[in-house]
Formats: sequence, C-alpha cells, structure tokens
Amino acid sequence: MREQRDSGALFRLVHEAMKRAGIDTDPIFRRLGVNEDYLQRENLRTPHGAQVLFWRVVEDVTGDPDIGLHLGWHVPTYKGQVLEYLFLSSPTFGEGLKRAISYQRLLTDAADLDLYEGDDECYVVLNAAAEEVRQIGHFSECFVQGVLAFFNSVTDNRFEPTAVHFEHQRQHGQDRVERILGCPVSFDQRDTRVYFRSDVLDDPSPHHEPGLLALHERFASEQVAELEKQDIVGEVERLVAEQLDSGEVTLDSVAVRLGMKPRTLRTRLTEANTSFNQVVSQFRYRLACRLLAATDESIDEIVYLTGFSEPSTFYRAFKRWSGMTPIEYRRQSTEEERAMDSASA
Repeated sequence: MREQRDSGALFRLVHEAMKRAGIDTDPIFRRLGVNEDYLQRENLRTPHGAQVLFWRVVEDVTGDPDIGLHLGWHVPTYKGQVLEYLFLSSPTFGEGLKRAISYQRLLTDAADLDLYEGDDECYVVLNAAAEEVRQIGHFSECFVQGVLAFFNSVTDNRFEPTAVHFEHQRQHGQDRVERILGCPVSFDQRDTRVYFRSDVLDDPSPHHEPGLLALHERFASEQVAELEKQDIVGEVERLVAEQLDSGEVTLDSVAVRLGMKPRTLRTRLTEANTSFNQVVSQFRYRLACRLLAATDESIDEIVYLTGFSEPSTFYRAFKRWSGMTPIEYRRQSTEEERAMDSASA
C-alpha cells in the first residue's frame, strides 16, 4: 500500500504564513529535525502523518491554541503551480475545479477532495484521509482558508462561500471563525465541506485558452508520472523507520519487504534521483535532530534509535550532517526554548 504523502507546497505555504505572522521558525524546524533548505527540495513529498507532528510542534512553540486559524489568515495564494494554470485556462470555474480535483495528487494523495453539485448549491469535500489528521483543527482551518483564497484568486474575487462545515470539534470561538471565513460555520460535522452557489460553476475564465489548456493537462500528466517514480522513496523511508533500531537496514532487506529484487530497487531509486544510502542517511539525520531537540532521550539511546552501532560513528555522522556535535545541537535547542519561555513570560 502506497504511503500517503503531501506536496512540499503545502508546508512551504504555511512556512511563508509563519514568516508573515512574525513567528521565529528556527525552533520549530529544529524540533521537527529539518531546516528551511529541506522545504525547498525539488519534488519534496512529506508523509501525511507528519501533519500531526507539525501542528503539535507549532502550537507548542507558539503557545497559540488557535494557530491554524491565525496562520490561515497569512497563507499566500497558491500560485505558479500547474493546478492554478489548469483553473485559469479552463473555460469555466467548474471545469477548472473538476480538472484540479482529477489531478489532486499533485497537491496531496492523502485527501478526499470531491465536488458535489446541486441545483442551487454545491459543496467541495476537503477531508484528509487519515483520521488523526482530520481531527486536527489547525490543519483544517488553515487549509480551508487557503482554498478560499485560491478560489477567490482564480475567479477575480467572485467566489463567496455560503457555509463551511468542519469535522473537528471546537469548544469556543465559533463566532470568530465565522467572521474570518465570512459565512456560517458548523463544527463536529460528518466531514469538512465548503458550500457555494451552483451558478459559480458557470463563471467564465477570462484566461481561457484551449491551446494552453491542452499544454497544462499534458504537463500535469507528466508531473503525476514523475510522482509515481518518487513513490518508491516514501516506501523505502517507511521500511527504514520500521527496521532502523534493529540494525538490519540494508538494501537487500528492504527490497525483500517490497517484493522486488535489490537491483530493481536500486534502479528505481536512481530514477527518483536518489540512492538507498542517501534515503537512509537523510532519514537518520531528521530523526536524530528531532530526538535531540524534542526529547530527553540520552545520546546512547539516540545512537540505538537511529541505527548506529557505535556512539563514535553517530558523532562523526551528525557532525558531518549539521556542522555541530549532538551535544552542541541539543544545547542550542534548549537555549532557544528557554529564550522563548522568557519572552512569553
């Protein structure tokens, strides 16, 4: 079964929102075990389950229980991607929306995005596939605001939601959510939906161009094909995570779990512009950073959890990855956390 993953565009948009909101992102990245360079990686796809960890860390670091709602206000409009081009070059908003949904994997393959049409009113379902992600109000409230901003952009501000339903629960502040979204809002619903008038589907696009539409559809198909090549990286990372502390992580053992020959796995990773050693090394580095910054695990335990046989080997590898020793990295993380606590006191 293919691991559900999100386009790096999702995290890049939220990262930009955090910068616009004046949030220091360094402590957040440190606890996640990544940096800004990681977000800019070409063809970045992150495990959908990482959304849970990400939003927990952001709430913990900022101390804001409504951080998703507040960041949604700062999320920049999703631009410069093939999904936007499909919308703009389609004859109408409705046709653009249907095309975008058919290529939704370019944004995420871990969500149930669909359009339901009625005579007077339509709605789009925006549910994450994973139950634990659907119940994170931060993700849903931020994501819905991003979708509304995008719909406004491609319709020259003609799109207006008539109602929004959220699957997650909210104990207070519903009136504030309604003011921000500009429509009635309900929580603890069957799924997350954005309702709007049916006649919006017929809104013509001023940028419709049949020749460009054909070009954009071809480009979208090529990008989906490229993602299929990248799927193997996610599968290898998942198996590395399962086997890392056993010390038995080899290309051969992972190939067996995937039901393919080692040579085939090596070839498929090469087609995805990486190698088995690179995948393992990058995964170890992210895991080590996260454990050092966000837990009290001893160095010896982290050596074991990251699959190293000797502390000296781990120290050398971490120094090569980060430019500092594990102790220095942990000390810096602790100092940043204390500084934030002092600032908020």
